[in-house]
Amino acid sequence: MNQKSNTFLETEPIGTLMRKYAVPCIISLLVAALYNIVDQIFIANASYLGSYGNAANTVVFPLTVVALAIAVMIGDGCCAFVSISLGANRKEDAHKSIGSAVLLCIISGLVLTAVYLIFQEQILTMFGGKVNVETFHQAKKYFFWITVGVPFYMFGQAMNPIIRSDGSPKFAMAATLAGAVANIILDPVFIFVFKWGMMGAAVATITGQIITALLSVWYLCHMKAVQLEKSSFRFHRKLAGKYLPLGICSFLSQISLVAAMAAINNMIQKYGALDPIFSQTEYAQIPMAVVGIVMKFFQIVISIAVGMAAGCIPIVGYNIGAGRKDRARSLFTHLLIAEAAVGAVALFIVEAFPKQLIGIFGAANESPYYTEFAIKSFRIYLCMMIFATVNKATFIYLQSLGKALISTVLSMVREVVFGVGFALTLPIFFGLDGVLYSMPVSDVLTFIISLIVIIYTYKTLKMDTVKEEAE
Repeated sequence: MNQKSNTFLETEPIGTLMRKYAVPCIISLLVAALYNIVDQIFIANASYLGSYGNAANTVVFPLTVVALAIAVMIGDGCCAFVSISLGANRKEDAHKSIGSAVLLCIISGLVLTAVYLIFQEQILTMFGGKVNVETFHQAKKYFFWITVGVPFYMFGQAMNPIIRSDGSPKFAMAATLAGAVANIILDPVFIFVFKWGMMGAAVATITGQIITALLSVWYLCHMKAVQLEKSSFRFHRKLAGKYLPLGICSFLSQISLVAAMAAINNMIQKYGALDPIFSQTEYAQIPMAVVGIVMKFFQIVISIAVGMAAGCIPIVGYNIGAGRKDRARSLFTHLLIAEAAVGAVALFIVEAFPKQLIGIFGAANESPYYTEFAIKSFRIYLCMMIFATVNKATFIYLQSLGKALISTVLSMVREVVFGVGFALTLPIFFGLDGVLYSMPVSDVLTFIISLIVIIYTYKTLKMDTVKEEAE
């Protein structure tokens, strides 16, 4: 029998492995999050776009998350399955699942692009694009070009975790980083020099996504632990039925975020129209622009949380496959402590420096109402960041254990039952402020449930370890 691949995952210290896998994954996801936020920073500081462009960006952002949701379902699911397969020395399952995932990602990207182009106006309206005429006009420009890049974006995002599962987290990071650097360089050129406006921001983003996709293609031709063959690139239904459920939590955590954003955008539009300030046409776009910015900051923090947890998927999966549940339990402890620390640092930043944060997004060019609402939004919406990061880590860790069902249920409760539910109901009692309260209330209630699951997971892993040692 051939020796198992990636055996170091079973022997190296947990802390060392976490740094080796989590740091590149964090950087990859941070860079992916920065694609959109960099656009928003340059848009906000372009006087001819300003808060109208920012509001348009907020409208389009959930639609890029839909593409991301499909991509991470394929990529994260395949990553977990490949890691478990390599740990159990099932190399044929590993290479066939990767080939199948590649085909599935390409087809999904093309289908989603077609749907977006056909139903453009209806989709933008659904996500609050008609808050005023200028916002809708800018949103249409941005949306069209972003849609053109969807297949490249999805491919790059799906291949990233698969590359990590092959033992190359640094290359996965480099591929994403290369695209982001291109985006950062081209954004000011297209927006300020060429004056392409929203189209310029989108084209810069697409260019970066194409670079990441091309680098991913190169890596697939030079894999290490897994050797792809012609027979790999077929849709293997049985294998897809095994790896897609492992990625369903990643999908639902993203797609339910879209549902929450749709609810939030529509509540902002509805209750902003009842506000004495934001009911005025010249200020109507401010709440949507501001909440979009706050959510982007949250996206950065949660990218660190998700990156830390997702980076551990190959480590957990391999050790579970190899029967080393004691190491999986130890890693869970390290992960939860690190996630809580990330949440604490983020909480300090949003509570202490909200004015400085909104200043990055063109506050100097806007009315005082823009800054005032932004400070309140940062301090209320993100006041339970510690719980948010721990919750997200728990969901992903369960996914890496192969517990797709419970991971999915927890994610759905957080994002749909609480996230959408409170976003729709709290504004009835608190107006625009109710939109801001929906996030911390959801995180607190979810943490209570997560804590029960965390305790149960610890006990289960400990009992399994004791049984294996006795045998």
